[in-house]
Amino acid sequence: MNYEIKQQDKFRFIEEGQGETLLLLHGLFGALSNFEDLIEHFKRNYKVVVPILPLFDLDIFHTTVSGLEKYVHKFIEMRGYQQIHLLGNSLGGHVALLHILKHPERIKSLILTGSSGLFENGMGDSYPKRGDYDYIKKKTELTFYDPATATKELVDEVFEITNNRIKVIKIIALAKSAIRNNLGEELNQIKQPTLLIWGNNDSVTPPFVGREFNRLIPNSELHFVDKCGHAPMMEVPEAFNEILAGFLNKLKKPAATIA
Repeated sequence: MNYEIKQQDKFRFIEEGQGETLLLLHGLFGALSNFEDLIEHFKRNYKVVVPILPLFDLDIFHTTVSGLEKYVHKFIEMRGYQQIHLLGNSLGGHVALLHILKHPERIKSLILTGSSGLFENGMGDSYPKRGDYDYIKKKTELTFYDPATATKELVDEVFEITNNRIKVIKIIALAKSAIRNNLGEELNQIKQPTLLIWGNNDSVTPPFVGREFNRLIPNSELHFVDKCGHAPMMEVPEAFNEILAGFLNKLKKPAATIA
């Protein structure tokens, strides 16, 4: 994937295609490669934007879900995006939720997949162990239904992050912030059409989490994907893109015709 990483002020981001803005927020161990199939599919009809979240660049006091939301808000304001379809995976979904609750005016729709904000297992039963490649490999594989999705390149990326003491401290800070920042009582304030795409085999944010989001967000629809873990846009990109395209196409119709 060879997309130009643009820079404006302190913000680094990808922007591909033309049309309504589809803005993608990656998760805690997310990388631009997570969205490769999604970008390729939707850049034909949408302006696909991926800000690179400063997971390890904020000072420790702002290394929180709220700190990331403020960064996203400033980025959106600087770029002047309007009528945004805001999509977030895992921690990125949590940031998206916080943003739409604080600044709903520019958001046309919300898409969540494997989002935190209600419940998540994080790294499982323990924090990441530095220097233990096999442990990191197994934990990365647990993100997916098919362990083969955790390529050596992906495991190497996660291992590099978890082998850096400062980055591990910030991962733990973000994970604890996500657990503290439970949005259950606020989700009924979301008015925008919301799409929930969940892996039936997600062990980080299990299927019941998707059902609870569906119950709490008024104008939401939930789609489960079989043989799929925590990152459907990576593991089952064709199914994911088909569900997302159907949702976005419905929003193009006059309001009176939307079921």
